[in-house]
Amino acid sequence: MRNTTENNNSAYAALIAVQFFFGTFPVVGKAVLAVVPSVALVGFRVGIAAMLFIAFQRSRGSMRLARRGDYWRLAAFSLFGVTFNQLLFVKGLSLTTASNTSLLAVTIPIFTIAVGVILRTERLRTKKVVGVILAAAGVILLIDPREASFSSDTTLGDLLIVANSLSYGIYVATSKDIVSRNGAMRSIAWIFLFAAVVCVPLGINSISNIDISAVSYVIWAAVLYIAIAGTAMPYFLNAWALARVDPSTVAVFVYLQPVIGFLMAVTFLGESVGTNFILAAGLVFAGVFLVIRPSPSD
Repeated sequence: MRNTTENNNSAYAALIAVQFFFGTFPVVGKAVLAVVPSVALVGFRVGIAAMLFIAFQRSRGSMRLARRGDYWRLAAFSLFGVTFNQLLFVKGLSLTTASNTSLLAVTIPIFTIAVGVILRTERLRTKKVVGVILAAAGVILLIDPREASFSSDTTLGDLLIVANSLSYGIYVATSKDIVSRNGAMRSIAWIFLFAAVVCVPLGINSISNIDISAVSYVIWAAVLYIAIAGTAMPYFLNAWALARVDPSTVAVFVYLQPVIGFLMAVTFLGESVGTNFILAAGLVFAGVFLVIRPSPSD
């Protein structure tokens, strides 16, 4: 029992770190997308992360998977978890606002639980549903839908973000068993290797349309940051946590991203904490707590 609790606590800590890393991407990504095409950014992001994962896994052991069929399964997961996910998100981010993107992210846990219930990889429990609703309400209260702009100018971008949420939800809901069987690092190395086969050539073709010499060193540094801190680290930690807790738990931690972002703004930009934030954060934390709280039958 003690080992299970310690494993769960370690997974929760990893998932909080994931939200820190993923949470920085929209801000840094917006700056890069002003210069670098979205498909090219995905190519750099996936290609660099793939090289890091493969090099690290080879340094610690074999790349060989437990079952021959796992190669095909990880190839499929790479489409939903990385290729479709990244292409849809980055393109969507370039066509919509940061507020819209954050608000639409509330659909990720909903899609994850729905897919899990349909495929019977997740049991639908009342406390999880209530937890997701509370956390989503907190995010909506914090972001304030009035700040979002769901106009015809952002419709395509908004739809791409929703499609990204569905793609990521499918990945989280269905990949737990194979990640647990092969280990987080080996699994994620193969997932990114398969994704790189698609994304890198697309990125090379896209970057050929701009003058590379005109891209500043600051932008290249931002691209490297996105590949390492905004991609490789959170994807690995997410996979590591997924092998230890339910998919719905992994997904609901997404709701901490805007809370963490606001706290960072308070710390580094001197923004003030109001009653609205306190109430919103309370709802998010209460929702996350309900989802991760063990049921008597667990």
